[in-house]
Amino acid sequence: MRKTLQRLAVIAFWLMVWTAASLCIANDLILVSPLRVLLRLSELAITVPFWLTIAQSFARIIAGFALGALIASMLAILASRFSLLFQLLEPLMLTVKSIPVASFIILVLIWISPANLAIIISFLMVLPILYTNVLKGIQNTDPQLLEMAAVFRISKLRKLRYLYVAQVMPFFVSGCSIALGMCWKAGVAAEIIGLPDDSLGEMLYNAKLYLNTADIFTWTLVIILISLVFEKLFMLGIRLLQKRLERI
Repeated sequence: MRKTLQRLAVIAFWLMVWTAASLCIANDLILVSPLRVLLRLSELAITVPFWLTIAQSFARIIAGFALGALIASMLAILASRFSLLFQLLEPLMLTVKSIPVASFIILVLIWISPANLAIIISFLMVLPILYTNVLKGIQNTDPQLLEMAAVFRISKLRKLRYLYVAQVMPFFVSGCSIALGMCWKAGVAAEIIGLPDDSLGEMLYNAKLYLNTADIFTWTLVIILISLVFEKLFMLGIRLLQKRLERI
Protein backbone atom coordinates (compact mmCIF):
# COMPACT_ATOMS: atom_id res chain seq x y z
CA MET A 1 0.00 0.00 0.00
CA ARG A 2 2.79 2.38 0.93
CA LYS A 3 4.64 1.72 -2.35
CA THR A 4 1.45 2.34 -4.30
CA LEU A 5 0.92 5.69 -2.58
CA GLN A 6 4.53 6.64 -3.25
CA ARG A 7 4.16 5.82 -6.95
CA LEU A 8 0.93 7.82 -7.17
CA ALA A 9 2.64 10.75 -5.46
CA VAL A 10 5.52 10.61 -7.94
CA ILE A 11 3.09 10.51 -10.89
CA ALA A 12 1.12 13.44 -9.42
CA PHE A 13 4.34 15.41 -9.00
CA TRP A 14 5.38 15.02 -12.62
CA LEU A 15 1.87 15.77 -13.85
CA MET A 16 2.02 19.05 -11.90
CA VAL A 17 5.42 19.82 -13.45
CA TRP A 18 3.99 19.08 -16.90
CA THR A 19 0.94 21.27 -16.23
CA ALA A 20 3.09 24.13 -14.92
CA ALA A 21 5.36 23.93 -17.96
CA SER A 22 2.42 24.01 -20.37
CA LEU A 23 0.95 27.03 -18.54
CA CYS A 24 4.27 28.87 -18.68
CA ILE A 25 4.74 28.18 -22.40
CA ALA A 26 1.05 28.85 -23.14
CA ASN A 27 1.30 27.40 -26.63
CA ASP A 28 -0.42 24.09 -27.44
CA LEU A 29 1.66 23.73 -30.59
CA ILE A 30 4.79 23.35 -28.44
CA LEU A 31 3.47 21.66 -25.30
CA VAL A 32 -0.09 20.64 -24.51
CA SER A 33 -1.40 20.19 -20.98
CA PRO A 34 -2.17 16.77 -19.44
CA LEU A 35 -5.85 17.72 -19.36
CA ARG A 36 -5.85 18.41 -23.09
CA VAL A 37 -4.25 15.01 -23.72
CA LEU A 38 -6.83 13.23 -21.56
CA LEU A 39 -9.66 15.02 -23.36
CA ARG A 40 -8.26 14.02 -26.73
CA LEU A 41 -7.83 10.44 -25.52
CA SER A 42 -11.47 10.34 -24.41
CA GLU A 43 -12.51 11.55 -27.87
CA LEU A 44 -10.48 8.87 -29.64
CA ALA A 45 -11.41 6.06 -27.26
CA ILE A 46 -15.07 6.07 -28.31
CA THR A 47 -14.21 5.49 -31.98
CA VAL A 48 -13.83 2.10 -33.65
CA PRO A 49 -10.72 3.04 -35.73
CA PHE A 50 -8.86 3.86 -32.49
CA TRP A 51 -9.22 0.31 -31.19
CA LEU A 52 -8.56 -1.26 -34.60
CA THR A 53 -5.31 0.69 -34.85
CA ILE A 54 -4.22 -0.50 -31.41
CA ALA A 55 -5.21 -4.09 -32.18
CA GLN A 56 -3.27 -4.24 -35.46
CA SER A 57 -0.08 -2.73 -34.06
CA PHE A 58 -0.36 -4.86 -30.92
CA ALA A 59 -0.72 -8.03 -33.00
CA ARG A 60 2.34 -7.22 -35.12
CA ILE A 61 4.64 -6.30 -32.25
CA ILE A 62 3.59 -9.18 -29.99
CA ALA A 63 3.94 -11.62 -32.90
CA GLY A 64 7.52 -10.42 -33.32
CA PHE A 65 8.15 -10.78 -29.61
CA ALA A 66 6.71 -14.30 -29.46
CA LEU A 67 8.68 -15.40 -32.51
CA GLY A 68 11.86 -13.92 -31.09
CA ALA A 69 11.35 -15.57 -27.69
CA LEU A 70 10.69 -18.97 -29.25
CA ILE A 71 13.61 -18.97 -31.69
CA ALA A 72 16.01 -17.39 -29.17
CA SER A 73 15.20 -20.11 -26.62
CA MET A 74 15.63 -22.90 -29.20
CA LEU A 75 18.95 -21.50 -30.43
CA ALA A 76 20.21 -21.06 -26.87
CA ILE A 77 19.40 -24.70 -26.05
CA LEU A 78 21.18 -25.92 -29.19
CA ALA A 79 24.16 -23.59 -28.67
CA SER A 80 24.60 -24.92 -25.13
CA ARG A 81 24.93 -28.45 -26.53
CA PHE A 82 26.95 -27.82 -29.69
CA SER A 83 30.04 -25.62 -29.36
CA LEU A 84 30.31 -25.11 -33.13
CA LEU A 85 26.83 -23.61 -33.29
CA PHE A 86 27.69 -21.42 -30.29
CA GLN A 87 30.76 -20.07 -32.11
CA LEU A 88 28.74 -19.45 -35.28
CA LEU A 89 25.94 -17.62 -33.47
CA GLU A 90 28.14 -15.46 -31.23
CA PRO A 91 29.21 -12.90 -33.91
CA LEU A 92 25.70 -12.93 -35.40
CA MET A 93 24.07 -11.99 -32.09
CA LEU A 94 26.73 -9.35 -31.44
CA THR A 95 26.08 -7.85 -34.88
CA VAL A 96 22.31 -7.77 -34.37
CA LYS A 97 22.78 -6.03 -31.00
CA SER A 98 25.23 -3.48 -32.43
CA ILE A 99 23.42 -2.34 -35.58
CA PRO A 100 21.18 0.73 -34.99
CA VAL A 101 17.44 0.09 -35.16
CA ALA A 102 16.98 2.68 -37.93
CA SER A 103 19.50 0.84 -40.13
CA PHE A 104 17.66 -2.44 -39.62
CA ILE A 105 14.34 -0.82 -40.46
CA ILE A 106 15.63 0.66 -43.73
CA LEU A 107 17.37 -2.57 -44.76
CA VAL A 108 14.42 -4.82 -43.95
CA LEU A 109 12.02 -2.43 -45.70
CA ILE A 110 13.87 -3.17 -48.95
CA TRP A 111 13.04 -6.87 -48.68
CA ILE A 112 9.54 -7.03 -47.17
CA SER A 113 6.28 -5.10 -47.21
CA PRO A 114 5.63 -2.35 -44.63
CA ALA A 115 2.77 -4.40 -43.17
CA ASN A 116 5.22 -7.02 -41.84
CA LEU A 117 8.05 -4.66 -40.97
CA ALA A 118 7.16 -4.27 -37.27
CA ILE A 119 7.06 -8.07 -36.84
CA ILE A 120 10.59 -8.54 -38.21
CA ILE A 121 12.07 -5.57 -36.34
CA SER A 122 10.50 -6.63 -33.04
CA PHE A 123 11.82 -10.14 -33.63
CA LEU A 124 15.35 -8.85 -34.27
CA MET A 125 15.31 -6.75 -31.10
CA VAL A 126 14.16 -9.66 -28.94
CA LEU A 127 16.38 -12.38 -30.45
CA PRO A 128 19.85 -11.43 -29.08
CA ILE A 129 18.56 -10.38 -25.66
CA LEU A 130 16.70 -13.59 -24.89
CA TYR A 131 19.29 -15.77 -26.60
CA THR A 132 22.01 -14.37 -24.33
CA ASN A 133 19.90 -14.63 -21.18
CA VAL A 134 18.60 -18.15 -21.78
CA LEU A 135 22.07 -19.38 -22.75
CA LYS A 136 23.54 -17.84 -19.61
CA GLY A 137 20.85 -19.52 -17.53
CA ILE A 138 21.62 -22.92 -19.05
CA GLN A 139 25.37 -22.44 -18.58
CA ASN A 140 24.84 -21.45 -14.93
CA THR A 141 22.85 -24.58 -14.09
CA ASP A 142 24.32 -26.12 -10.94
CA PRO A 143 26.59 -29.02 -12.07
CA GLN A 144 26.08 -30.80 -8.75
CA LEU A 145 22.35 -30.97 -9.40
CA LEU A 146 23.02 -32.39 -12.87
CA GLU A 147 25.39 -34.95 -11.38
CA MET A 148 22.77 -35.93 -8.83
CA ALA A 149 20.18 -36.32 -11.60
CA ALA A 150 22.56 -38.60 -13.49
CA VAL A 151 23.26 -40.73 -10.40
CA PHE A 152 19.56 -41.24 -9.68
CA ARG A 153 18.78 -41.71 -13.39
CA ILE A 154 16.17 -38.98 -13.52
CA SER A 155 14.38 -38.89 -16.87
CA LYS A 156 15.15 -36.15 -19.36
CA LEU A 157 11.64 -34.73 -19.07
CA ARG A 158 11.83 -34.45 -15.28
CA LYS A 159 15.35 -33.07 -15.50
CA LEU A 160 14.12 -30.43 -17.93
CA ARG A 161 11.19 -29.47 -15.68
CA TYR A 162 12.83 -29.54 -12.26
CA LEU A 163 16.40 -28.56 -13.05
CA TYR A 164 16.72 -26.55 -16.23
CA VAL A 165 13.40 -24.70 -16.06
CA ALA A 166 13.97 -23.71 -12.44
CA GLN A 167 17.52 -22.53 -13.18
CA VAL A 168 16.81 -20.78 -16.48
CA MET A 169 13.48 -19.14 -15.66
CA PRO A 170 14.94 -16.19 -13.68
CA PHE A 171 17.23 -15.39 -16.63
CA PHE A 172 14.33 -15.73 -19.06
CA VAL A 173 12.11 -13.43 -16.96
CA SER A 174 14.88 -10.83 -16.72
CA GLY A 175 15.42 -10.99 -20.49
CA CYS A 176 11.70 -10.63 -21.21
CA SER A 177 11.50 -7.54 -19.01
CA ILE A 178 14.20 -5.85 -21.12
CA ALA A 179 13.09 -7.27 -24.47
CA LEU A 180 9.46 -6.15 -24.14
CA GLY A 181 10.43 -2.49 -23.78
CA MET A 182 12.86 -2.69 -26.71
CA CYS A 183 10.26 -4.56 -28.73
CA TRP A 184 7.63 -1.81 -28.42
CA LYS A 185 10.07 1.02 -29.12
CA ALA A 186 11.53 -0.66 -32.18
CA GLY A 187 8.15 -1.88 -33.45
CA VAL A 188 6.54 1.55 -33.34
CA ALA A 189 9.66 3.11 -34.88
CA ALA A 190 9.36 0.60 -37.73
CA GLU A 191 5.73 1.61 -38.26
CA ILE A 192 6.63 5.31 -38.33
CA ILE A 193 9.12 4.66 -41.14
CA GLY A 194 7.22 1.92 -42.98
CA LEU A 195 3.78 3.53 -42.47
CA PRO A 196 1.55 0.45 -42.66
CA ASP A 197 -2.14 1.34 -42.85
CA ASP A 198 -4.03 1.83 -39.58
CA SER A 199 -1.02 1.55 -37.28
CA LEU A 200 0.21 3.45 -34.24
CA GLY A 201 3.23 4.57 -36.23
CA GLU A 202 1.03 6.01 -38.97
CA MET A 203 -1.03 7.91 -36.40
CA LEU A 204 2.11 9.43 -34.88
CA TYR A 205 3.51 10.32 -38.29
CA ASN A 206 0.27 12.00 -39.39
CA ALA A 207 0.08 13.94 -36.12
CA LYS A 208 3.62 15.20 -36.67
CA LEU A 209 2.91 15.98 -40.34
CA TYR A 210 -0.07 18.18 -39.44
CA LEU A 211 1.63 19.66 -36.35
CA ASN A 212 -1.06 18.15 -34.12
CA THR A 213 0.85 18.14 -30.83
CA ALA A 214 -2.15 16.93 -28.83
CA ASP A 215 -2.39 13.79 -30.97
CA ILE A 216 1.36 13.18 -30.72
CA PHE A 217 1.16 13.22 -26.93
CA THR A 218 -2.07 11.20 -26.92
CA TRP A 219 -0.79 8.39 -29.14
CA THR A 220 2.50 8.34 -27.23
CA LEU A 221 0.55 7.94 -23.99
CA VAL A 222 -1.47 5.12 -25.57
CA ILE A 223 1.73 3.29 -26.57
CA ILE A 224 3.18 3.67 -23.08
CA LEU A 225 0.00 2.40 -21.41
CA ILE A 226 -0.36 -0.60 -23.72
CA SER A 227 3.27 -1.64 -23.34
CA LEU A 228 3.16 -1.27 -19.54
CA VAL A 229 -0.11 -3.18 -19.14
CA PHE A 230 1.02 -5.99 -21.42
CA GLU A 231 4.42 -6.24 -19.71
CA LYS A 232 2.79 -6.46 -16.26
CA LEU A 233 0.29 -9.12 -17.39
CA PHE A 234 2.92 -11.11 -19.27
CA MET A 235 5.38 -11.09 -16.38
CA LEU A 236 2.59 -12.06 -13.98
CA GLY A 237 1.67 -14.97 -16.24
CA ILE A 238 5.30 -16.12 -16.41
CA ARG A 239 5.67 -15.99 -12.63
CA LEU A 240 2.42 -17.93 -12.10
CA LEU A 241 3.61 -20.55 -14.61
CA GLN A 242 6.93 -20.78 -12.80
CA LYS A 243 5.22 -21.34 -9.44
CA ARG A 244 2.94 -23.97 -10.92
CA LEU A 245 5.87 -25.86 -12.43
CA GLU A 246 7.67 -25.77 -9.11
CA ARG A 247 4.63 -27.27 -7.33
CA ILE A 248 4.17 -30.13 -9.79
